[in-house]
Amino acid sequence: MFQTFDPVSDRSFAANHIPFLREELKQQNLDGFVIPHDDEYQNEYIPAYAERLMWVSGFSGSAGSAIVLQNKAILFVDGRYTLQARQQTDNTFFAYEDVTDNPPHLWLKENATQGMRIGYDPMLHSTENVKQLSKAAREAEFTLIAIDANPIDAAWDDQPPKPCALVKPHPLNLAGQSSDKKCAEVAETIAKAGADAALITAPPSIAWLFNIRGGDVARSPLPLGRAIIYASGQAHLFIAHDKLHVSLTDHLGDTIEISDEAKVINTLEMLGQKGKRVAVDPTLAPDKFVECLKQAGAAIIEMEDPCSIPRACKNSAELEGARSAHIRDGVAVTRFLHWLSGEVQTGAVDEITAAKKLEAFRSESGELADLSFDTISGAGPNGAIVHYRVTTETNQKLKLNSLFLIDSGGQYPDGTTDITRTVAIGTPTAEMRDRFTRVLKGHIALATARFPKGTTGHQLDSFARRPLWEAGLDYDHGTGHGVGSFLGVHEGPQRIAKWPNSQALLPGMIISNEPGFYKTGEFGIRIENLVIVTPPEPVHGGEREMLSFETITLAPIDLALVDTTLLTENEREWLNAYHARVRKTLTPLLSDDAGKWLAAATRAT
Repeated sequence: MFQTFDPVSDRSFAANHIPFLREELKQQNLDGFVIPHDDEYQNEYIPAYAERLMWVSGFSGSAGSAIVLQNKAILFVDGRYTLQARQQTDNTFFAYEDVTDNPPHLWLKENATQGMRIGYDPMLHSTENVKQLSKAAREAEFTLIAIDANPIDAAWDDQPPKPCALVKPHPLNLAGQSSDKKCAEVAETIAKAGADAALITAPPSIAWLFNIRGGDVARSPLPLGRAIIYASGQAHLFIAHDKLHVSLTDHLGDTIEISDEAKVINTLEMLGQKGKRVAVDPTLAPDKFVECLKQAGAAIIEMEDPCSIPRACKNSAELEGARSAHIRDGVAVTRFLHWLSGEVQTGAVDEITAAKKLEAFRSESGELADLSFDTISGAGPNGAIVHYRVTTETNQKLKLNSLFLIDSGGQYPDGTTDITRTVAIGTPTAEMRDRFTRVLKGHIALATARFPKGTTGHQLDSFARRPLWEAGLDYDHGTGHGVGSFLGVHEGPQRIAKWPNSQALLPGMIISNEPGFYKTGEFGIRIENLVIVTPPEPVHGGEREMLSFETITLAPIDLALVDTTLLTENEREWLNAYHARVRKTLTPLLSDDAGKWLAAATRAT
C-alpha cells in the first residue's frame, strides 16, 4: 500500500510544541514568527522534515500558514480546510482566519505593535510574499527579520532527515521532447526577456525540463534540486550527488553541467559579481536566493517561470499518455464502483476498507507508480470535509441512506489522474438528489463550454456555479486545477476559480472540472473529471474560432442521484453520450460481471 491511515498529528501538537518554539524565539530575540506550509521548494506536498506548520499546530492540510507570537497564535487556511483546521488544532492555542479574506501580511498590519521583531525564514518565503510582509512592516512599524536558523528546526528534536531518493530518466517516448530541445526553447524565452540566465527553483519544472523523475516527495515523482538555464541554451543542474542514478549522466548528456545543490549560492554570487541579468519568478524563488543575487550585484528581472507554460501545454506524446492512463485508471475505478455496489450491502465497508480496495484495483494494472494524493474517502458527514483524510481515529462505516464521496488518483509513468465520484448508499433523499443534480448541471456546463482565445479559467468559473447559485448555494473551493504529466496532481499556472487569474487557457493544458456542494455535518458532493483544452476551431456560422474541452476521465456517474426532471435535453444528451463512451471504452477491459454492472450503471436516461 502506498498510503497509510495512522494519524499524522493530533490536537496535542500545539500544547506540546509551541512552548519550545516560543522559548527558541526568545533565544533569537524575536517577538513572533511567520510559518508557511511551504518547504524550500514551494511544494504543495512536502517531505516529512518540512512539515513545520503541522509540527507547530497539528494541522496536516496541504495549504495554510501560521503566525506565532509570545501571547497568541493564528492559523490561516482557505475554504477547503475550514472544518479540518478546527478539528485538528487546539483552539486554546490558535485562533483562525480565512487566508483569502485576511492573509498573514494584512493580519500583521492590523495586529503587530510598533517595535515588534517578527522573524521569517527566507528559504520558505518567495520574494513576492516577502514584499507583502515588508509592506505591512513599514505601515505598522514592526521589524521584519530574515533569520539564518529556523527556530522550529532548533526546537524540533526528532525532525526527520531530508529525503535522498534516486533521480531517474523519464523516457523520451513519454516525455515527447528531448531535454536539449526544451532547454533551447526555454533559453529563447529567457533571451527575449533580456536576461542572461534564469534561476529555476520549482521541482516540477526541473523534472520536466531535464526529463527526470524522483521520489523525494510523496505522491509526486519529484527530485528536489535547482537549476540555472542560460540564454545561450546551456544548463546547470544542482542536485545532491547521492541522488544520481547510474544512468542519469548518459541521459543528460554533455551539455548539462551537474553540481551538488549546496553550490547554488556560490554560483548565484558569481553571476552577481559578473553583473549578469538574472530572471527569477517572484512567486516561486526563495527570497534568500534573490537577495543573494542582488547583494552580489546581479540585475533582477522578474518573470514567470519560463518552464511553466510549456510544461502545462502538453505535447502529443504527453496527451496520448494521459488518455491511456485515464483508460487504465477508469477500469480500476469502475471495478471499484462495481465492488462497492455489492459489498456495501453487507454493512461491513468503512472508509479505510474502501480506500484500500480502490488502491488495490489500481495496483493490479501493474503500472501504478504511486497515488497522486492520499485518497479522500468520506462517508456521510466526513464527505463534507473538502480535503478529508481518513485515519484509524476518524474512520466511519458507509451507512445506509447516506452519501459516500471518494476523490482519488494515480501516478502512472504516462500520466497523472484525479477523479471524484459521489455514490448513494441505499436510498438518497430528495435534497441529496437535488444538490447532486445541480452539481452535475454545473459540471456539464463547463465540460461543454466553448470560449475564444485569451479566456481565463476565472471567466469560466461561474458556468459551473450557476445551477447552485440559482438555489442560493455555493462551494468554497476552486472549480479546476491544472494537472501534470507524471508530475504534480495540482499544477499551475492554469486554474478555474472565482478568484482572479490572468492565465489564459491554452491548447494542451489538462485541468480538472470539479464543482461540488457540502452540507456540514451531513454529506458532501463532488463530481470531478479531467479535461484537455482543445485547439481553437471554427464554429458554423460564427466569426471567431473557439476552444473547448475534451473529457478524458472515464467512469460512471451515479444515476441514482440524478433528478432527470432538472436536466435540460442537452444536459441529458451529454450524460448519455458520456456514459455510452465510458461503456464502449471500458467494457472490453472488464470481467463479464463488471461489464454487465457497467451496462446498467451507464444506461440511457
